[in-house]
Amino acid sequence: MKCQYKPLAAMLAAMGLACPAQADHVVTINGGRPTSLPTQIPTTIEGITGAQVEDRINAFDSEDALKYLPSLNVRKRFIGDYDHAVLASRASGTGNSARSLVYADGILLSNLLGNGASYTPRWGLVTPEEIERVDVLYGPFSAAYAGNSVGAVVDFQTRMPSKLEAHAKLSWVSQDFEQYGTDSRHAGRQYSASLGNRTGALAWWLNLSRLDSDGQPIAFANKLLSAGVAPKPGEPAGVAVTGAVGDRNPAGKDWYILGSTGQVNTVQDHAKLKLAYDLSPTLRASYTLGWWQNDVVRSAESYLRDGAGNAVTSGAINIGGKRFTLLPSDFAGARADLEHLMHGLSLKTHGRGSFNWEIAGSAYDYSRDLARVPTGGGQGNLTDMGGSGWNTLALRGSWRAGTVHQVEFGVQRENARLRTHVTSVADWIAGAGGKHVSTFNGNTRLESLYAQDTWRLSPDWKATLGLRQETWRAYGGQISAATGNLLPFTERREQAWSPKAALAWRAGETWSLKASIGRAVRNPTAAELFQGSIVDDRIVNTDPNLGAEKSWTSEMTAERMTAQGSVRATLFGEATRDALYSQPLTATVNTVQNVGKIRTRGLELSQQADDVLTPGLTLQSSLTYADSEIVSNDAMPSSVGKRQPRVPKRRANALASYHVGQHWTGTIGVRYSGKQFGTLDNGDPNGATYMGVSDYLVADVRLRYRFNRQWTASVGIDNLNGEKYWAFHPYAQRTFSADIKFDL
Repeated sequence: MKCQYKPLAAMLAAMGLACPAQADHVVTINGGRPTSLPTQIPTTIEGITGAQVEDRINAFDSEDALKYLPSLNVRKRFIGDYDHAVLASRASGTGNSARSLVYADGILLSNLLGNGASYTPRWGLVTPEEIERVDVLYGPFSAAYAGNSVGAVVDFQTRMPSKLEAHAKLSWVSQDFEQYGTDSRHAGRQYSASLGNRTGALAWWLNLSRLDSDGQPIAFANKLLSAGVAPKPGEPAGVAVTGAVGDRNPAGKDWYILGSTGQVNTVQDHAKLKLAYDLSPTLRASYTLGWWQNDVVRSAESYLRDGAGNAVTSGAINIGGKRFTLLPSDFAGARADLEHLMHGLSLKTHGRGSFNWEIAGSAYDYSRDLARVPTGGGQGNLTDMGGSGWNTLALRGSWRAGTVHQVEFGVQRENARLRTHVTSVADWIAGAGGKHVSTFNGNTRLESLYAQDTWRLSPDWKATLGLRQETWRAYGGQISAATGNLLPFTERREQAWSPKAALAWRAGETWSLKASIGRAVRNPTAAELFQGSIVDDRIVNTDPNLGAEKSWTSEMTAERMTAQGSVRATLFGEATRDALYSQPLTATVNTVQNVGKIRTRGLELSQQADDVLTPGLTLQSSLTYADSEIVSNDAMPSSVGKRQPRVPKRRANALASYHVGQHWTGTIGVRYSGKQFGTLDNGDPNGATYMGVSDYLVADVRLRYRFNRQWTASVGIDNLNGEKYWAFHPYAQRTFSADIKFDL
């Protein structure tokens, strides 16, 4: 069954199977598996189906499905980017991974062991071919989610067959990359296959995939011009070299770019098995097993050449009469060997009576997580994060009192454990064991109770009231230096209450007005809390009183829905006290500290329309304005009055898709982000350089052809205009892709 509504407000009301006769506070769209988001709450939810992703978007990774949703940006640098693809939202930048939640079939994919580029969601546990739909709840307006929902909640629903089905897909990608002294081509391949069926009470699904991707260089060796020394008479001058590229760093200071580093080859294998068994007509048991493996090689290339044309990667060098010293880390490669496992188990009722319940648990485990970097002379450091991971347990219930009340309540527990052990090995590529360098451990636990009631006051009015109580613990924190003596951190325990409220009024056949407000408490992660260094057998350079972020978020929306499309305008605001950012503790040490207050105010416009001017042409677009200002910050007074890092004032996107008959679909998309800063004091105005954060305007195109019911083929180009843009690292430049798919 298909309704002509966009995935804009709520995706699927209740069971998601019926179209409303007139505009309501939530909107039903295409039938299929419903979202698990609380669609009864009258607040902003956007989404897209897997079929639309396949038809319109060049998607190699699951996060690509979010590419054109309002106010969202995923910092994906290259295809298969597994450790920096942070999700940004209205008032949260691409450095704040812990300010959003990502789920797949109810299983937590967000990595809440830390906050930042190294703790991104585990996007690799979902492939684009699995996606049935993905929906996004904007803001902390549901009591069912922890304070990390302050930015957004992303909910992937993956396929579960009702009959025998099989799929196979082959994809190819190629990018030409030019930056500084690099002029290279990088290619990638992806293979995936799926098989599933339903027989009686049992449904099952198996998905296998492999991605072999060569990304562009993401880092560059550099030396500030001011760091060079003019040799005195009799002093070594260093090897005279050519090839250094003059540039200016984000602060506008002159520096030399000496070569590229971090050119990544990632080979990722993914397997997922899903089982669902109907124990009765109203009771279903489900199990999910996910496996992900990643072999990573990062390489470097020096631009420097001596008089004989040989590459120079170490020692003293001379550029323009000044001597510089190359360190082992300047052109260091890196390797990683990762294997992660994910489990999910649930027992859920879905009866038509007044009461339903669910018990759900999940576990994510770093079964193997090894990273290697050289330190010189063939030696290196081996970082082992094996044993890290998280698990969740939830008991949820829902009760309907006729058509007037829909009450949801639950009990939840979320545990996170961080384990990091660093050793020095004689052979950085293959060595094991070795001398102890450091250890870093820590655990957090969040136990929650919540309840919320959606109350239909009249046919035209609906209200939601919710309350969430949380008890947070941080324990087991330990740190050690090379001596090997583990020093403990003090345990922490805090409690918080988070109220929520929403109100909606159906102002006519097509118009609705909505308002929402919610409090969110985002507790420190283990990596943020248990930090520091050891001096004289004491832990220093840490903040033992590091507080939780406390945000009040609100929005007011006017929305018009018709059979042809929708238009929405949303005013939003967020006031966050004690925001968690890395800041200078001393002249030479940075550590995570609280920012007194950050205030964000903005406007989000969104529209979608079908059959625009001609049958088959669909247009969707959005425009966001966000004024995000640091109001107070005792730790860094120079940041007061400055803009929050990586939150642009303006961002926009547009996507036009045209169906020609039953076979052809052509799509063109545009993505824009305005000027940003990467530092709290906005001391990095030059964004168009390595380590900078730049504005950008990029266009994407896709052409898809359906040969018949079984076979389809597509070609596409991302960043058609070849924009060079940055978020500390460079994004991909013009990228060509092609794929062919078979569906049984």
